[in-house]
Amino acid sequence: MPKLGMAEIRKPQLIEATLCAIETVGLTKANVQVISQLAGVTPAIINHYFGSKDDLLKATMRSILVKLGQEVREQLQSYHPDDVIGRIKAIVGGNFSPSQTNAAVTKTWLAFWAQSMHQPALARLQRVNERRLLSNLRFELNKILPPHQAALVAQGIAALIDGIWLRGALSEGGINVEPAKALIDDYLRLQLPAELFVLHHHYQTLSAPVQDDLPC
Repeated sequence: MPKLGMAEIRKPQLIEATLCAIETVGLTKANVQVISQLAGVTPAIINHYFGSKDDLLKATMRSILVKLGQEVREQLQSYHPDDVIGRIKAIVGGNFSPSQTNAAVTKTWLAFWAQSMHQPALARLQRVNERRLLSNLRFELNKILPPHQAALVAQGIAALIDGIWLRGALSEGGINVEPAKALIDDYLRLQLPAELFVLHHHYQTLSAPVQDDLPC
């Protein structure tokens, strides 16, 4: 088994410290000194591996986005390629997975959204994330809807994910995942043919193993 280099050890350590710092004191006060103290290293180590706090924030968000993609792909493994309802639920479930709804990550997401309005590099990350979500939803919806309608429903699902997530993140109790999924399920039942839900139940009964065929 190959040995990990120091960068492979330090970078995740510093990203975790950044998440902890943002959760504890907020983005403004989460400076290099605070993050380095939480990581148990000197500030020079952060400068060595990331160059600046802004670059560390970008790396932290990339790490969260990578984990989000992994969560979606893992959940998709449970659904048949023709089970459009199940696969949309997998995409929704990935966005409301524990890795995306714990306190440290939600506060970092909120800080990221605020900063992305002022930093082009963060804005690009946000656009990549938005395009990926819409692309994944359209990929499934195009199987059963005309392209224009598929795009509209995808926009609706994405808006519900973002809106419910944001309201939950700002509430004292945090994101309540099951009611969030139920609200989106209600929207799907209004927008999609009823027979798709019958088919979804059929595939759930079969519990057939499947492969992930999303374009990303």
